[in-house]
Amino acid sequence: MRLFSLLIGLLSIIHSYGQTESADPLRPPLADLPVANLEDAGFNQDSIAHLFRLIRNTPPNDFQGLVVIKNNQLVIEEYFRTYWRNSIHDIRSAGKSVTAMLLGIALKEGLVQDLEQSVYSFFPKKKYPYINEGLKRVRLKDLLDMSSGLDADTDDAATYGHVVKWIAKDDWKEYILQVPVTSKQGERWVYADINAVLIGLVIEEVSGMSLRDYAHKKLFAPLGIEQVYWYTNAAKQTGAAGNLYLSTLDFAKLGLVVLNEGSWKGTQFIDPHYIKELVAHKKFDLSPFADSYGMLWYKSSNKIRGKNTDYLFASGSGGNHLVVIPDEEMVIALTSSAYGRGPGQRRSLNILSRLLSYLE
Repeated sequence: MRLFSLLIGLLSIIHSYGQTESADPLRPPLADLPVANLEDAGFNQDSIAHLFRLIRNTPPNDFQGLVVIKNNQLVIEEYFRTYWRNSIHDIRSAGKSVTAMLLGIALKEGLVQDLEQSVYSFFPKKKYPYINEGLKRVRLKDLLDMSSGLDADTDDAATYGHVVKWIAKDDWKEYILQVPVTSKQGERWVYADINAVLIGLVIEEVSGMSLRDYAHKKLFAPLGIEQVYWYTNAAKQTGAAGNLYLSTLDFAKLGLVVLNEGSWKGTQFIDPHYIKELVAHKKFDLSPFADSYGMLWYKSSNKIRGKNTDYLFASGSGGNHLVVIPDEEMVIALTSSAYGRGPGQRRSLNILSRLLSYLE
């Protein structure tokens, strides 16, 4: 009888269907993010419980976290395996989308004038005599759209600007500023890490600090994001194309800034016009993975309550997704370590589709 009472007591503090009135000591209440229960947010509790069972029972067992915020309230916060709220995780190329947010902050601060500025204009010839003249034609908007025309392609290691050629250097700026321009800007989408890294180098040049430190001061610290790692080399140049480790909950907070047009708790971090353009800008069709791409974010749509609804998402290898659905006032963060070309991306997209189908 005593054992039975103990089990009942334990069950009363463990809530496996999301973050509602949980008393879990590993998930204490958050002062800046109130909690809503599943039903009030429009989710069916039994369906969500079924989804959690599927995630736990379907190999490979490397899905780590799921957070849903709706109407600025925390609805679901669930972790798997040994992962928990304070665990940080490599979100891989989803870090590129964070770099796009930081560019928006630099624009708001006047460090960058507009997206039409050329890369060349930020690196004076007197200081950087080796800079490629072709960068006069490459604008910030071209980097954001992965249409810079630079000789770099993630799928082709032979290209001059491929990440394997420079990532191990203690100072990669000199090499990157010499990458040749081989095609016209704005016409063709070619996925390459160098585009986001060049944006990071621009922010570092105009701010006088590493992108990691700029992000901490201007974005992470104001959001209460303390557990974070962003790879930065010996020359204090940050890997703006990825290499960013965040918790699932903090990943979701970044999506909330986008959802709220660049603001957090009444403070405007990013110019709202920039965020509106980031959400709406659709440059290249990437079917079937996404409907389009623009400003280092993917754009797509899904059925919600029978209606085709647009959303945007950051995506990193392994199924690391940050989804922002403006019409539903909802953010969904999914973290997974199924890196490479395995099932990680498909699984996260399937989880997303199931979640949206559960909305009543």
